[in-house]
Amino acid sequence: MDPLTRRPATVVGGGIGGLATALALQRTGWEVTVRERRTSLDRGGAGLVLWPNALRCLDLLGVGDAVRQAGTALDGVAIRRPDGRPVSSLVTEPGARRPLAILRADLVDALAGALEPSVLTLDATVSDIESLPGDLVVGADGLRSTVRRALGVAVEPASRGYTVWRAVVPPGVGPLADPRELCETWGAGVRVGTVPLGGRGTYLYASAPLSAAGPARTAETELAWLRRRFADWHAPVPALLRAIEPSTLLRHDVADLPPGRVPLHRGRYSLVGDAGHAMEPNLGQGAGLALEDAVVLAHALTVEPSVAGALSTYDDHRAPRVASLARQSRRIGQLSRLTQPHLVALRDAAMRMTPDRATRRASAAAHDWRPPATPHVHTHPTAQEPA
Repeated sequence: MDPLTRRPATVVGGGIGGLATALALQRTGWEVTVRERRTSLDRGGAGLVLWPNALRCLDLLGVGDAVRQAGTALDGVAIRRPDGRPVSSLVTEPGARRPLAILRADLVDALAGALEPSVLTLDATVSDIESLPGDLVVGADGLRSTVRRALGVAVEPASRGYTVWRAVVPPGVGPLADPRELCETWGAGVRVGTVPLGGRGTYLYASAPLSAAGPARTAETELAWLRRRFADWHAPVPALLRAIEPSTLLRHDVADLPPGRVPLHRGRYSLVGDAGHAMEPNLGQGAGLALEDAVVLAHALTVEPSVAGALSTYDDHRAPRVASLARQSRRIGQLSRLTQPHLVALRDAAMRMTPDRATRRASAAAHDWRPPATPHVHTHPTAQEPA
């Protein structure tokens, strides 16, 4: 695409999906504007894990090296019982791409830092999508997307009946059983996860049914409830909870969009990330799927002769994958929320007896995905080359 004839596009939303989409479009020659309703980029959200599929996308976007420098590579994943006994584990195979734990803020900064300075417009609330300029408008505005609703998509988020808390614990608390292992502990209807962030501390998340957690309250009250609920769990869970500052605790009542029910395009409009396929967080793929959306959309716009054809191709490629993973995430969530003692025992026994080969095969559906090789059509001084 000739720099003098760059086509205009508007991205609504400056989260991970919006920034990645803007970067993918910028790198393939589009003149992009991101409209973010907040007065600054949202760098909250505690931590996250980027699996190999997400890292491949970041490499294609030219920020893979910067993200790796900010994160901590993980050697494996373990599931334990509340008393600390192992239930299941999966070690990263030698030579395989390892997942990366990172602060959400560091990922946002890497993506935003690769954009041209003029791309981002803050404090820009969108109420009328028809008036937005550009040959392409991308809705990257999250679960309660204004763009999705304006397109007349009659699908609303559905509560999944549980809540998740997140926080980053300062360094020096613990120690973790393995400083390079993501550990999830499954109890009866509740979970706690710990993710090492190297010198940045530990990312901790916990989940419980809404019926037990109750409505959202002050952070101090929420934290006191968590400390009581998990007081007798294995180390270092109680110590990590005691070290959390109330001001850093985030609560999120989980909701998703019905899998396969939301069209990802209409006219010149397209949806990426949670705006099109919000799902339960049980696969740790929210950021990864938004990154996939970005590179697939940019690729389709590069190889198809029209925007309409490109958006149709994008929808055809993305819809089956995101629907399948959303259903898988729902199934995992149902297993994790079992409360009857005999069903919890059966669940744990089944996970213990599952061969590593079967576990790897199940995870491969998400992690082995590879992005299309979009040509790097147009280079900007602020963009880094792919690793």
